[in-house]
Amino acid sequence: MGPPLKLFKNQKYQELKQECIKDSRLFCDPTFLPENDSLFYNRLLPGKVVWKRPQDICDDPRLIVGNISNHQLIQGRLGHKFMVPAFSCLAVQESHWTKTIPNHKEQEWDPQKPDKYAGIFRFRFWHFGEWTEVVIDDLLPTINGDLVFSFSTSMNEFWNALLEKAYAKLLGCYEALDGLTITDIIVDFTGTLAETVDMQKGRYTELVEEKYKLFGELYKTFTKGGLICCSIESPSQEEQEVETDWGLLKGHTYTMTDIRKIRLGERLVEVFSAEKLYMVRLRNPLGRQEWSGPWSEISEEWQQLTVTDRKNLGLVMSDDGEFWMSLEDFCHNFNKLSVCRNVNNPVFGRKELESVVGCWTVDDDPLMNRSGGCYNNRDTFLQNPQYIFTVPEDGHKVIMSLQQKDLRTYRRMGRPDNYIIGFELFKVEVNRKFRLHHLYIQERAGTSTYIDTRTVFLSKYLKKGNYVLVPTMFQHGRTSEFLLRIFSEVPVQLRELTLDMPKMSCWNLARGYPKVVTQITVHSAEGLEKKYDNESVNPYLIIKCGKEEVRSPVQKNTVHAIFDTQAIFYRRTTDIPIIVQVWNSRKFCDQFLGQVTLDADPTDCRDLKSLYLRQKGGPTAKVKQGHISFKVISSDDLTEL
Repeated sequence: MGPPLKLFKNQKYQELKQECIKDSRLFCDPTFLPENDSLFYNRLLPGKVVWKRPQDICDDPRLIVGNISNHQLIQGRLGHKFMVPAFSCLAVQESHWTKTIPNHKEQEWDPQKPDKYAGIFRFRFWHFGEWTEVVIDDLLPTINGDLVFSFSTSMNEFWNALLEKAYAKLLGCYEALDGLTITDIIVDFTGTLAETVDMQKGRYTELVEEKYKLFGELYKTFTKGGLICCSIESPSQEEQEVETDWGLLKGHTYTMTDIRKIRLGERLVEVFSAEKLYMVRLRNPLGRQEWSGPWSEISEEWQQLTVTDRKNLGLVMSDDGEFWMSLEDFCHNFNKLSVCRNVNNPVFGRKELESVVGCWTVDDDPLMNRSGGCYNNRDTFLQNPQYIFTVPEDGHKVIMSLQQKDLRTYRRMGRPDNYIIGFELFKVEVNRKFRLHHLYIQERAGTSTYIDTRTVFLSKYLKKGNYVLVPTMFQHGRTSEFLLRIFSEVPVQLRELTLDMPKMSCWNLARGYPKVVTQITVHSAEGLEKKYDNESVNPYLIIKCGKEEVRSPVQKNTVHAIFDTQAIFYRRTTDIPIIVQVWNSRKFCDQFLGQVTLDADPTDCRDLKSLYLRQKGGPTAKVKQGHISFKVISSDDLTEL
């Protein structure tokens, strides 16, 4: 079974179609009438607009002609900049376009059964976390008989024009498509998770290792059904669509249609002086202004390959407007990359995507208020919603995406399309279960951009541990819904922190309700005991409080270990000490290296401290070799930390 489907305007395609066929009439959508309000918010189009059905525009109209990816698409006189490249990108992966255009053969015109055609179509969009089916009629806006929005060079093909109409209906009108980014549109078509890569910031032309790491990510994304497009940003409006020395267009979006790592045979190794080729194939949706550099159709490299070589290596081009480039030239010529990962299906039963819908809300009670504004609002910032997730291993890439609810449908009322949004990321205690209230010891692990776009994201390689993500609007005291999505190749167990402190219950009242909260960060353990010069010391920490304990990762082969391990404990009394033990991880039996015992009273100094390790037995036990550096903070206000 697929994901649950929401019916936009509660319109049921099959019921509406059968009613029209029964009454021998063509469908006219009462919820998106062929009039000016469906085109614009508050302005009129110069020239007379006539809404026509495809059979009134051409002979033998079709939803799709031949292969959906084989025809160039035209923006149209009033078309939107990113619609055509988004259509082109969608057509690359059949698994995506057949979901967006469901049962396309059933929707197709059948000249043998004209009485079965009802002028009704349906399309599906991933809309704020839900797959939504939108029903439309086939009336399209024209001026002087020509479509005013996107159309195909195959003049009797209408899939993109009808899809664009359905998308306009979903967002309110055709004008609502203005201002959308290429990733906004692709995500709405496919439900993928988008990441924008700054090619210059990544220094892929300079750093060879980073360049091949990028290739590996793109290859994995593409082979898993992801969609990729790229562009050359133009510094000014005057340079839009200006051709570069190698035939590429500035400000123009190209679609990646293939990516290959090719092992060359003996003859070709001699020809190209390399054992492997790293290649990408791109398409210009307009079918013109192709790449004229190395590996272009007229290049020396291409001429060195026989037809058989090209087929064997997979270096083929199926469309006009397609061309191959080496990875080196790709990184050198393009400076913006949009990577949309296919995240809809678990991989081998492993969940790669976590998502949650939340909201910023306003309440007079500070403990209930959930709209604290950005990090600049230090007094209220942590009143925002908070979400915790766990990275189980070092070095995994985590992509975090925050999407606000689209406000375009309220534009007629003078509302802005988007608020300025962003989020902050903090590395927190290994055992944190309750909301953050002050940031004393937490590491600020990352921050997104703050901008008035629909979606902001952050992509980072994170160390093992717990992280709290705080989604915010730039200004405090505003309300809106948001969708938070986190992608990682290892499960991260995203969940919201809703409680400020432990709940009152019969159990903890009987045992004694906590009166003190204590945070501890152990920065390092240094000068540890090493009996023999060739002995390997692999230290780790155990931080204990009563029956609760926290373990740090093992540090390999060092007597000067950096941990930065954090823990938090809710204690019934300061008579229950905090014990920090250092152990040496060994194959058969771990070795105790020493410990410190801390009262951690609320009146104690909160600065960084250093204490010698001791034998077991309390703060007066015999001193051992080595010392630890730590910071400990205690409070009798359970909502301070």
